Amino acid sequence: MRSAPTILHLDMDAFYASVEQASKPSLRGKAVIVGGLGPRGVVATASYEARRFGVHSAMPTAQARRLCPNGAYLIPRFTLYREVSELVMGLLRELSPLVEPLSLDEAFVDLEAGGAAFDAAGARATGERLRAGITALTGLSGSVGLAGSKMLAKIASEEAKPDGLLLIEPGTERELLAPMPVRTLPGVGPATGEHLRRAGITTVGELAEAGEDELVRMVGRAHGVGLYRMALGLDDRPVVAERDAKSVSVEDTFDVDLHDRVRIRYEVQRLADRCVGRLRASGHSGRTIVLKVRRYDFSTLTRSETLRGPTDDPAVVREAAARLLEGVDTTGGVRLLGVGVTGLADYTQEDLFAQARAAAEGETAAEPQGPDEDAAGAAPQGGPPEAPAAALEGTGAAPVRHWAAGSDVHHAVYGPGWVQGSGVGRVTVRFERPGSPPGRVRTFLLDDPELEPSDPLPLVGRDTP
Repeated sequence: MRSAPTILHLDMDAFYASVEQASKPSLRGKAVIVGGLGPRGVVATASYEARRFGVHSAMPTAQARRLCPNGAYLIPRFTLYREVSELVMGLLRELSPLVEPLSLDEAFVDLEAGGAAFDAAGARATGERLRAGITALTGLSGSVGLAGSKMLAKIASEEAKPDGLLLIEPGTERELLAPMPVRTLPGVGPATGEHLRRAGITTVGELAEAGEDELVRMVGRAHGVGLYRMALGLDDRPVVAERDAKSVSVEDTFDVDLHDRVRIRYEVQRLADRCVGRLRASGHSGRTIVLKVRRYDFSTLTRSETLRGPTDDPAVVREAAARLLEGVDTTGGVRLLGVGVTGLADYTQEDLFAQARAAAEGETAAEPQGPDEDAAGAAPQGGPPEAPAAALEGTGAAPVRHWAAGSDVHHAVYGPGWVQGSGVGRVTVRFERPGSPPGRVRTFLLDDPELEPSDPLPLVGRDTP
């Protein structure tokens, strides 16, 4: 516990939804919900306007639609979120070498380690400069907490939301914490909170008054000692510079349970390719291939296979995932599939047998194929984790394009825009860009040759012609 509030916690405000509102001017001040749009989709982030209707993260999208039927429901655009996150994290790294990211939109910073602040006045000034810098660079807002420990800094940033700054002066911790609900403390989930409530403990102050011995008796030594220390505002954990990822994985939840074994094998191969694409983008390889299968009854199975050495060869990962799938019973139906790689390294030890098989397959692929063979063999290679703007489906000569709500497009005549919705052979696009006034809406045929998927535009900076 420090004698000066020089640990900073930054939490961007409703990050995904705020990025969408910044890039889509017509959505500013309106309810925006980002997440899966299918029957089994889950809300990733809701804007503050949507939260007034009771919508929150981790809520089923179907429930959110009932609570907020007029909200804008959009797919996540993780490529853009990562780009914006890297801009924000760059500002944090200018303050200190000790930056500990917790997610794309949240991080701790040790201000003393970088010489940015050594007392309360310096910490407050640094926090205000950071907030102004984030707004200037991205157009977004973030909330800042400053305290002598990580726990208190995180609590402070939560109390400062949205778009605020709260500094907890050392020595005032217990007074500040006392009236707060016990669920405010990290590690106190619904089960522990209910257990404490039944014992008559609902606030942090009551938790501190109960004493260490009573808490140990109630919840066990490890948890009880930690709870008592947190109730007193004590937290000695240091800010740890960002660690390398321990694994890379991708997964998909399907709107309808999959029963066809051929389709399930295809989806596993597609996920393996996406996983390898993400693995290579991070500059890693891995030794252990992991398959995750959630069945129709919500039971989840995980299977893994460890290779002789690390690899980033898509053929090797596909084959290992396929072998793992053979040991899983999917007859009742599958609602979720995932493929991951663990045991990461920054080098590869190529599988010569897999290379030989890949070469042989390449020679076979060079021979003429019938339509059925070509359709079965077509699999995307390492695409981004978010849903694409337009997906091609069907096995006929003229596949149909499906446009996901919120995805970026560009029209040869009208320029950049985003998909508001599609159906009955039509797609509706609003043509606007970050910083522009709300744009006009136009409707096109799904297969309009002048309409194409595009990359996101930057939130702040250069204009795109």
